Amino acid sequence: MVRGPVGRRPWRVDLVLDAGSRTPLYQQLVQGIVRDIRRGRLAPGGGLPGTRALAASLGVTRKVVVTAIEELAAQGWVVIEPARGTFVSATLPDLAVADARPKGRAPAAVVEAGQRSMIRLGDGVPDARLAPLTALGRAMRRALASLARGGLGYGDPRGDGVLREVLASFLNEARGLAATPGQVLVTQGSQMALALAGLALLAPGDVVAVESPGYAPAWGAFGLAGAEVVPVAIDGEGLSISALDAVLRRRRVRAVYVTPHHQYPTTVPLSAGRRLALLERAASHGFTVIEDDYDYEYHFEARPLLPLASADGLARVVYVGSFSKLLAPGIRVGYLVGPPRVVEAAARKRAFLDRQGDVVLERAVAELLEDGELQRHARKARGVYRQRRDALVALLRAEPRLAGVLSADVPSGGLALWIRVAAGIDVEAWSDAARGRGLLFTPGGAHASGARLSAFRAGFAALDEEELAAAVALLGASRPPQG
Repeated sequence: MVRGPVGRRPWRVDLVLDAGSRTPLYQQLVQGIVRDIRRGRLAPGGGLPGTRALAASLGVTRKVVVTAIEELAAQGWVVIEPARGTFVSATLPDLAVADARPKGRAPAAVVEAGQRSMIRLGDGVPDARLAPLTALGRAMRRALASLARGGLGYGDPRGDGVLREVLASFLNEARGLAATPGQVLVTQGSQMALALAGLALLAPGDVVAVESPGYAPAWGAFGLAGAEVVPVAIDGEGLSISALDAVLRRRRVRAVYVTPHHQYPTTVPLSAGRRLALLERAASHGFTVIEDDYDYEYHFEARPLLPLASADGLARVVYVGSFSKLLAPGIRVGYLVGPPRVVEAAARKRAFLDRQGDVVLERAVAELLEDGELQRHARKARGVYRQRRDALVALLRAEPRLAGVLSADVPSGGLALWIRVAAGIDVEAWSDAARGRGLLFTPGGAHASGARLSAFRAGFAALDEEELAAAVALLGASRPPQG
């Protein structure tokens, strides 16, 4: 057991791990701890047992526990404090219970760990200080007044009809889709959309091919359906089609998950040739492409390639997006667009999990989208984020303690850099040292099923130029020696 905040009962370790499961033991432990955080059994600030004690109580090796703790830290659920222990983060990820999120206008990238201010080079979240929250608040008040006249009863599990109509029109015009409102399912964030896509498309034992390194929360979402996640390598053009072909020769693949606009975490766009090849493989092998278009609005150099869903006509592509990157992570409105059979199946699953979404918020977002407020904000934010991207690149190049150690291609869009680290530098040790100085960043191995990568992802959008300068200075000051 472990003591949490005053007034809380100690956390009793009652997790049961199944060695015969297809889900790795460390991932089972991650899921169990996240479940207890969400349930409130582990409160923000509460401590976890030491890795040796936890391993002994669960009957697993310490390596399993260490890998799980590192994954939890990478996802933002816990904070590892050297010489003190591991504690539930005071700033929880998007899937956490709402009342555990920090209040106020501080940027998501500046968090509190105990009494100490920490700077986070995260995975690429927007700056909530720029979001049109005043306009959103006014729209929500109007929506509440309007909807109250109808009694605010239960609605469609696919989401507010007004938003689905406006969203279909927006996606058709701005992103080249050909969707009807009936092909749109509104969700509480893209993570719910990914989970519902998995539940609608997959059965236990089905194979989902995913990019590696890639977006681990999506892998967990597909795991909810009992699917087996199979990694496929990426390179400078995105998902490797030859590597995918190798998987297709030996396995029957039910779905392929991709982030083609700016591959997560490396920011590499999927090339035009590979987009066509992927769609051809989907048609010939009978799988569905799950396209996560998490940051389409942010392109700096030229107009981006249209989504895969625009070329496919939503025949074999399920398109997932969100307003979280446009507004703020706490604004939980996402969407799934796809073939009617998939949307209908996802809506049935959603009705059991969550009767409907926040209709007031959905109606307010529809208003902001219809009157162009969100589009105007996107144009403004693109300019700001481009400046911050350029500032971070310049700061990294100018920091003498980082000379010859770091390199990164300047991405054409998105909200983060993928920073490669020179051979002989232990990225995990660097992350630990930086945390001790007040800087949080996640080693690249968190995006590749525990494998070590000489790289890490550095989000720049949520930090202004002064905060970016402080982050780079801390990065340089904590650099370990090159072996």
